[in-house]
Amino acid sequence: MAFPITRMRRLRRTESLRALVRETSLEPGDLIYPLFLCPGKSLRREVPSMPGVFNLSVDEAVREAEEAGSLGVGGLLLFGLPESKDDQATGAWGDDGIVQQGLRALKQSSAAKKLVLMADVCLCEYMSHGHCGVVIEAHGGWDVDNDASLDLLARTAGSLARAGADVVAPSDMMDGRVAAIRRALDDEGCSQTPILSYASKFASAFYGPFREAADSAPQFGDRKTYQMDGANLREALREIELDIAEGADMILMKPAMPYLDVVRAARERFDLPMGAYQVSGEYSMLQAAFQKGWLDPARAMMESLVGIRRAGADFIVTYFAKEAAKLLG
Repeated sequence: MAFPITRMRRLRRTESLRALVRETSLEPGDLIYPLFLCPGKSLRREVPSMPGVFNLSVDEAVREAEEAGSLGVGGLLLFGLPESKDDQATGAWGDDGIVQQGLRALKQSSAAKKLVLMADVCLCEYMSHGHCGVVIEAHGGWDVDNDASLDLLARTAGSLARAGADVVAPSDMMDGRVAAIRRALDDEGCSQTPILSYASKFASAFYGPFREAADSAPQFGDRKTYQMDGANLREALREIELDIAEGADMILMKPAMPYLDVVRAARERFDLPMGAYQVSGEYSMLQAAFQKGWLDPARAMMESLVGIRRAGADFIVTYFAKEAAKLLG
C-alpha cells in the first residue's frame, strides 16, 4: 500500500525500534586485528602513514593481543618484519622467524588464547627484492617463477602451523599455492589447520601504507602479473572457485571498500566462510579525514564496517578492530 497508509518512517522513530528491525549486525567477534611483529624488546614504533598502528616487538604484541582478547575481538592476523632479508625468504619459513616466535609467545598468554591466531603466508616481507615469490630472469627482463615459489610458500605455512597458528592465510596469489600448502600441512601432521585463502587479491593502490608498515614494497616493477586486475569480476570468481577446489576452507577478499561488488557476488555464489580485508589505504584515508575534522570518527568507522558486513563478509580484517570493539561492547 502506498503513502499515506504505508509510512516507512514509523520503524525509524526510536533507537529501540531501529535496533529491533536492523538487518545487519556487527559484533566484536566478527573483527580480525592485524599485527606487525618485529625484532626487539619493549618496542612500539608507530607507522607514520597509519596513525595508531605500530610495529611491535613480541612482548608488546602479546600485550596488544591481551587487550584485543579482553574486548572480544575474534582474532589476529600476524605479519612479520625479519632482521634480515634474502632471495629465498628464509625469515618466512625458518622455525626461529619473527612470526613463529610471536605465535609461541601468544600461545602462552591466557587472554590471547581467546583469539584465533591467523598467520599471513607470503614472502614479500622476507625477500630482498620485495616480491611475493622467487624472481628469475625472463625474456630480457624479470618474472616471478610461480612454481618455484610454491615450495617456499608450503614450507612457510608448515612452519607457522607448527609454531601454533590456528589458521594459515596465503596472500601471494601464486597459482596452485592452496593445493601445495594443503599437501604440506597434511604431510606434516597438520591436517586440522585450516587455510584462509586470499582468493581474490587485487593489485591495488590502497596497499601503500601497508608496504611502509611491513617494509614490503617491491624494489623494482610491480605485482600486476600475479595480483588481479581491478577491472575483472568474473576472473575473481574463477580464482575463488579454483582455490576452493584446491582445498581452501575460508576465503578472503582484498581490498574491501573498492570491491564490495566482488564481496557480494562471491557471497551469492559460494557457501564457504568469507572475510574481507579493510586494507591500510582505506584505514589511512579515514584517519586523514578524522584528523582534519571532516568526518565523525566513530560514525564513519562503524558505517564503513557495517557496509562490508552488509555486502556479505562474515568477518572483517581491520585496523579499527580494537576501537570498533570498544564501541560495540
